[in-house]
Amino acid sequence: MPVEFIGFVSSQNHSEIIPPTGPVIDLAHIETAAKIHENGGFDRVLIAFHSNSPESILLAQHVAASTRTLGLMVAHRPGFTAPTLAARQFATLDQISGGRAAVHIITGGSDTELEADGDHTVKAERYARTREYLEIVRREWSSREPFDYQGKFYNVRGAQSRVLPYQGDAIPVYFGGSSDEAIAVAGEQADVYALWGETYEQVRETVSRVRAAAEKAGRSNLRFSLSLRPILAETEEAAWAKADAILEKAKALQEKTGYTRSSIIPNEGSRRLLAAAEQGSRLDKRLWTGIAALTGAKGNSTSLVGTPDQVAEALLDYYRLGISTFLIRGFDPLVDAYDYGRDLLPRVRELVAQEDQRSGQKAA
Repeated sequence: MPVEFIGFVSSQNHSEIIPPTGPVIDLAHIETAAKIHENGGFDRVLIAFHSNSPESILLAQHVAASTRTLGLMVAHRPGFTAPTLAARQFATLDQISGGRAAVHIITGGSDTELEADGDHTVKAERYARTREYLEIVRREWSSREPFDYQGKFYNVRGAQSRVLPYQGDAIPVYFGGSSDEAIAVAGEQADVYALWGETYEQVRETVSRVRAAAEKAGRSNLRFSLSLRPILAETEEAAWAKADAILEKAKALQEKTGYTRSSIIPNEGSRRLLAAAEQGSRLDKRLWTGIAALTGAKGNSTSLVGTPDQVAEALLDYYRLGISTFLIRGFDPLVDAYDYGRDLLPRVRELVAQEDQRSGQKAA
């Protein structure tokens, strides 16, 4: 199947090696990043959500206005907006952008972060709420007549939206979360299940668990996304030296960037990355866990290190495990996005096309 690439556009230039400077919403940076990704052949870009960040849907609208074809993957946390209203917001964005919207559901693994927005539920409650939330959102996108919904968290009467998705009855739903509760909901509701850059063994296990949850829900078309931070150079030796330099710079700038390791690791996804890091800093062919170990695996924090050809081959390995979407971003966001578009994406797409052709020939 065709492989999908998702990049990352933040509201300002910031990473583990770049302390934030200037306005929190830097319009020039947003526009530049969006255009680099579009020109580089990315399918979509992620716009993140945190309890202290600019509003993701509004940033996504600006990305859409700055580009012509680039897709949007808007991180969204259920429970803070009425699901009927959220459905209309995303349908409106989808109409404005000409069918480029997608939503990335992040229920939230950290009680502390959610409390900053006034939410005091525990994880099991949050995922139960997310299940109801997505059921209502999907009904709102597809219903041509008013509908009712009665659940533990939501009681809707006569809901119906005049604005519907640009094409069909839905908008793509990406879904993150590695706990048992998360995987159960993903199996029922996700179009694409997103996991962080784990080892081959971990990915194989997670894909199997999520597929089992989807089959239990009577679904068979769920796709999978993997998040990584590729580090590229002309030679393998130079790429590993670049990784070492990134780690040293990240250590020196931790207090300025905010990427410090907490004594409490609140979510299962981070714990899985740290479990991999405990096996060593270099795993499988070229998976590097240095930044994950340093920061406590705050989000997408593992890398594939090597030449563009070597990293492309490693991504093909993940494709063979069932991954068809790669969410990639660099430590120098603008420069790395440009390099990925020039050197990495075309190689991976060519390898995947060759792989699919061989598979088709064998099937025939």
